Amino acid sequence: MATSPYLKPVPDWQEHEKPSMPGSPSMPWHPPWRRVAYAFVAILVGITGALGNGLVTANLPVLQGQLGLTPSEGAWLSAAYVMVNVTANLLVFKCRQQFGMRWFAEIGLGVYAVLTLLHLAVGTFETTLAVRAASGLAGAACSTLCLLYMLQSMPRTHTGKMLVIGVGIGQLAAPLAWVVSPALLNQGGGSWHNLYLFEAGLALCSFAAVVMLKLPPGIQIKVFERADFLTFALVAPAVAMVCAVLVQGYLHWWFDTPWLAWLLIAALLLLVIAVFIEHHRANPLIQTRWFFNGATVRFVIGGMILRFLTAEQSVGAVSFLRAQGMGPDQLQPLFAVVLVGMIVGMLACSLTFTPRTMVPQILLSIVLFAIAGLLDHHRTSLDRPQDFYVSQFLLSIGAGMFMGPLMLIGIGQALKNGPAYMVTFSVMFSITQTLGGLVGSAVLNTYQLYREHEFSASIVAGLDRTDPQVAMRMAQQSAALSGVIGDPVLRSAQGTAQLAAAARRESNVRAYNDVFMFSAVTAIGFLIWLLALLGRTALRDRLTRHHAAAEPPVSASPAAIPSPLPALPSPTARP
Repeated sequence: MATSPYLKPVPDWQEHEKPSMPGSPSMPWHPPWRRVAYAFVAILVGITGALGNGLVTANLPVLQGQLGLTPSEGAWLSAAYVMVNVTANLLVFKCRQQFGMRWFAEIGLGVYAVLTLLHLAVGTFETTLAVRAASGLAGAACSTLCLLYMLQSMPRTHTGKMLVIGVGIGQLAAPLAWVVSPALLNQGGGSWHNLYLFEAGLALCSFAAVVMLKLPPGIQIKVFERADFLTFALVAPAVAMVCAVLVQGYLHWWFDTPWLAWLLIAALLLLVIAVFIEHHRANPLIQTRWFFNGATVRFVIGGMILRFLTAEQSVGAVSFLRAQGMGPDQLQPLFAVVLVGMIVGMLACSLTFTPRTMVPQILLSIVLFAIAGLLDHHRTSLDRPQDFYVSQFLLSIGAGMFMGPLMLIGIGQALKNGPAYMVTFSVMFSITQTLGGLVGSAVLNTYQLYREHEFSASIVAGLDRTDPQVAMRMAQQSAALSGVIGDPVLRSAQGTAQLAAAARRESNVRAYNDVFMFSAVTAIGFLIWLLALLGRTALRDRLTRHHAAAEPPVSASPAAIPSPLPALPSPTARP
């Protein structure tokens, strides 16, 4: 394959300053104050890219109430962010290589800030969706930008440690949103405008920081082809449709809404066409042969399961406490603990990071996920946020620990084949993490609803009015209402309704306990699968070394003399 032409003159770098690949900034020497500035900018843009979506998730009931949205419309807000965020990663890497990362980031942050300010003036459902979509575009740019700025904050010898921190910063946005939300909503009458003012301010600050403190120059080459945009036009709506189905499925129920099936059919058709086109291109945007080999498929499955396990925090603990009447004010201390746990996990992973510790760090995070689920599977309706501190702290350490090693393992697999495979890895990693979270939320919410109906039917079936305990409970409910409701018939009906509400509450508690146990069992099963894969690989390597050591040395003979002809390529080899 011919070398891509340079779009700008290449500076005369020293060997240690050269960028690792086109699209990456160079690594010149920086004074200490500038390295600190790069670290602060990395934290700012990393938090900005994900905090907006975190604020929406944490305050969704408030937004739905003040904007007059249905639960389905509220779910579209998170879906809009995810749809654009995943699909934008199809083009981010090549934009870096051809136009430079700062150009893409300035456009993303600028559009995001302008739409956020516009939404403050208009405040409709349509503009809210537009802001969330722009937030997804900015998030795709900011996550990469955070990583590149963090790498500039330390010498090249610490690249692995800084990459772990750069990848983990974006995860801090979700618990941070819960921590800052009560203070934002308690000002100015608790309007949603405070959230968007804060969001717009962060976007403008990040925009100014990126403009003022520029990344060092890198190598820019021409990489875009017309067929890339055709692939994007096929894959982007397909992934967006899948995201929409995962977000809306359990709200409309999977088998009762035909348009969910039509979306999946359309997504499958578009993906098949895109894969066919990419499979037969000379310079594909997505390396289909590598994407569908065994090692890559196992990496995708593992990455999705890891992200799936982190959904236990939002679907399990948070939804459980919300069902008990807890709001952002009551959940603020819990998420302060979660935030500390993620920072501890990220820093512990960075400080202990070496090529040998990457796999043990991932295994440890899975163990922590399993322990958290086992600690939470016996909850009652009397439990409050402080009862979740230990389990969610452990889960947060695991969540802050696995991202960096997982990404580095994937980067290593991609770079073995060449820089062209980094686009495929970038898309693959983004999809595994995003869809893994969506699949986790969809599966756990569906399982919770199913188990809640099962427990509710079982409890209601056991409420026999002739049972002395049931009759006494209903009499107590009616007596408690005697000072409020004078009519004995209405008082009895209200007491029955309160008993039914108590039954629903207890069935919800039992269903969430099943969710916690399901998450723990999934983590244990995943851990056993990984250990089996590692054991098989170790055994195969040992047998290979044993056979190599047992073979006698080959003497020089006509058959052992190397041929002067080059080896013929295999039928599946590509130029």
